[in-house]
Amino acid sequence: MQSTSPDVERPALPAVVRRFHEALPPDLVITDPQQLRTYECDGLTSHRVVPAVVVLPETAEQVQQVVRICAEHRVPFVARGSGTGLSGGALPHADGVLLVTSKMRRILEIDLANERAVVEPGVINLDVTRAVAAQGYYFAPDPSSQQVCSVGGNVAENSGGAHCLKYGFTTNHILGLEVVTPDGEIVQLGGPAREAPGYDLLGAFIGSEGTLGVVTKITVRLLRKPEAVQTLLAGFASTDEAGAAVSAIIADGVTPAAIEMMDALAIEAAEQAVQCGYPPGAGAVLVVELDGPAAEVEHTFAEVKRHCREHGAFEIRVAADDHDRAMIWKGRKSAFAAVGRISPDYIVQDGVIPRTALPEVLGRIARLSAETGVRVANVFHAGDGNLHPLVLFDDAEPGAGERAEAVSGAILDLCIEHGGSITGEHGVGADKVKYMGRMFTADDLDTMQRVRCAFDPVGICNPGKIFPTPRLCGEVPGPRRGVHPLTEAGLADQF
Repeated sequence: MQSTSPDVERPALPAVVRRFHEALPPDLVITDPQQLRTYECDGLTSHRVVPAVVVLPETAEQVQQVVRICAEHRVPFVARGSGTGLSGGALPHADGVLLVTSKMRRILEIDLANERAVVEPGVINLDVTRAVAAQGYYFAPDPSSQQVCSVGGNVAENSGGAHCLKYGFTTNHILGLEVVTPDGEIVQLGGPAREAPGYDLLGAFIGSEGTLGVVTKITVRLLRKPEAVQTLLAGFASTDEAGAAVSAIIADGVTPAAIEMMDALAIEAAEQAVQCGYPPGAGAVLVVELDGPAAEVEHTFAEVKRHCREHGAFEIRVAADDHDRAMIWKGRKSAFAAVGRISPDYIVQDGVIPRTALPEVLGRIARLSAETGVRVANVFHAGDGNLHPLVLFDDAEPGAGERAEAVSGAILDLCIEHGGSITGEHGVGADKVKYMGRMFTADDLDTMQRVRCAFDPVGICNPGKIFPTPRLCGEVPGPRRGVHPLTEAGLADQF
């Protein structure tokens, strides 16, 4: 079933750039090498590739034109939103086009009667909630980067967030998508109705990491704000005690909106960065939030506090108002960036385990850290077992990066060993391609690629991502070597 990878003809790029200039306003096409470096990576800065050309379409029709030109010349393209991804999913192709949707940021329709809105892919996640908050509605998916990440990127990665325990991931809040397929056709997946007959192509597209096409419009679900919200911060001596409290809360039939955990190293970083005021001396903290009808929240909140006390919480703080709640969340939301205060470099990992395995896996991570001398800060969605170990290192130290990478991979092996996954919400992208074979067989990977091939038989749509080898579809993997074709054509400088 294997097919060979199509080669990108070197004269193709200059021709593609000329076509872009004919089809688009000049300020929407970037070939200047200094400007291109702005787009060389996403939030995973350890992977960098300078794209051959960047386009900044403002409409679905312009996206369609760009993709059709790429398809005609068999030039690979990669779609990118705000660039906040943490797996290298928006890493450019050195001989390809980076299609950036950040200019497509209009909220096209708000239909509160049907609890939905239609937005373009560049709309910032939090701006959807801001647009409807005064009417008592909000958009539930809330990644930590929600102030800057785009809804299109959330769709590509099926992003989660702190409140996914109760409300689910992005896929649970998308009703329909307008998509430009890799051959340049505009199609509609799903629609305004809650359910549609036939194969769930909408579900297949969400979380496909930009390998099946480019989103141009998104119909999102809006939820009514809950009647009551209660948030507490509980300090524990260890992650074992905090993990046991999490298991007890869930086992009691309570489903909080969120249960987040941070260990001592993550707390230290957050304190240095944002002075969040978490309990001094805590080996772990839990942030627990409940929402819903006031009477229900009052009852279940009392149960949550009881379980925290019974499992060793030495301090419990309850948010008195929105300001207190924001301060409790500030430390958690800033955790990834805050680690930069205690380490010059770090790897953000993203694995999943059953929440009942939390104490064992966290203990194994601690032993792994002690044995290797590589520090690991833990901050994660404890309620659904989505770990975010931050593996700390100094790249200036010889061999430190390799040791950190080895520890990072060993943590993913632990997740697989306990029946979990190598990613919960950040995606595979370029970073975890080499780990896919540890979780899936060759037949599994081939079966997944059949879906990809159905959308993109030529293999030009975000090639080299997710799958470890170009097995079924033609792809164009690998870094560029030699003189860049745009340099040869006199359309750009190379340094």
